[in-house]
Amino acid sequence: MRLLETTFWSAGGSRHAMAEQLGFSKSKANALIAGLVEQGLLAEAGLQRSSGGRRAENLQLHAGLGVLVGIDIGATSLDVAVLRSDLTVLAQHDEPADVREGPAVVLARVRVLMRELLARCGHGAKDVLGIGIGVPGPVNFEIGQLVNPPLMPAWDSFSIRDYLREDYAAPVFVDNDVNLMALGELWRLKRSLNNFLVIKIGTGIGCGIVCHGEVYRGAAGSAGDVGHICVDQDGPRCHCGNVGCVEAMAAGPAITRMAVQAAEAGESAMLAECLRLHGRIDAIDVGQASRAGDTAANGIIQRAGNLIGQMLASVVNFFNPSHVFIGGGITRIGPLFLAAVRQSVYQRSLALSTRHLEIQYTPLGVQGGLVGAGVLAMHETLKVRGVAP
Repeated sequence: MRLLETTFWSAGGSRHAMAEQLGFSKSKANALIAGLVEQGLLAEAGLQRSSGGRRAENLQLHAGLGVLVGIDIGATSLDVAVLRSDLTVLAQHDEPADVREGPAVVLARVRVLMRELLARCGHGAKDVLGIGIGVPGPVNFEIGQLVNPPLMPAWDSFSIRDYLREDYAAPVFVDNDVNLMALGELWRLKRSLNNFLVIKIGTGIGCGIVCHGEVYRGAAGSAGDVGHICVDQDGPRCHCGNVGCVEAMAAGPAITRMAVQAAEAGESAMLAECLRLHGRIDAIDVGQASRAGDTAANGIIQRAGNLIGQMLASVVNFFNPSHVFIGGGITRIGPLFLAAVRQSVYQRSLALSTRHLEIQYTPLGVQGGLVGAGVLAMHETLKVRGVAP
């Protein structure tokens, strides 16, 4: 029923608020709510603040519906969580991972973590209501399979859904990781924004598109693959085979490459010392050097931010979003990167497109992918089970 979906997306509310959102009469809403409470689908959860008169009872999805499992697979990381139906995290674990090892290795570890986390919460496979998974590549959403993923070629056409069905009867939903971040922000905002973008910058660069209040995936699931927009015809060759892709020039590995070059060329004593001590430099090291006033680090961050802003300006002119949220590991690099992106977008975009545009880091931060995985699991499960349209 629409009531359950509305309750989920609004993170609860009063009977009166639900009736207003759905356009139901008070008597119809009360009758439907009473039936759902009796069936164990909805629960009354405490009183709202008084605004004069009798305080309204809050409604939420019943905890007895089951738990959700959210899985966020990154190019170099793995994050798994068990969540309640209201997306409260019950147990969570993250660790380094390498998707290039292939689905057999990574998903075997996912299986182990799912069992361990469920047991920690006192739950088993039968209690899982739905499973949401984010992966760093283009996904055919209807069948839940990756399609020619540049960062993880061994996963092409592998059925993650079938693999997990061996242990779980719950429905499994697979989507691109940045689409899940967009879903997470949409849920956080209670669908109050209709047209916005979420950019994930890490090993790669992707874009989640929310259009008219829904995640837009495109005809074949590859909408938002902005990392392969060319920003320099004379740039380096990208792993996709083209040259000058913004991903090859401004994502995490590119920032690291520029930092190593600066260290080896004697342009930065701080980066050189980092390379000497640790044998490597990552984007966070560049951010720390920048905050300490390192000129070379500042230049690297500004160059990466400028190139990403150059790409974003074209997307902003085309889509005209109200907000752009930037997430991924790059957010830990600091405020200079965001400032460089903003400056580049505002300089290159049409005045009408940027008049009310807000560009900021994602409020959900590193939890965005997991929250989005929970949203995907809950939203799609409600539809699959026929209790939402």
